[in-house]
Amino acid sequence: MPAKVIVDECTGCESCVEACPTEAITMNDDDIALVDVDMCTDCEACVEECPTEAISMVE
Repeated sequence: MPAKVIVDECTGCESCVEACPTEAITMNDDDIALVDVDMCTDCEACVEECPTEAISMVE
């Protein structure tokens, strides 16, 4: 189950980008995190790092 960004909660801090060991997270043009589901390994590092709890794991 890949990580999912809650767009309304993302502040664009990029903490998740730095935390992701597979570089599956990038920022879009609106400074919102974007997860590449094919690269996401479900490690939850981004979930733990996000200060606004804007990332969750999709079931």
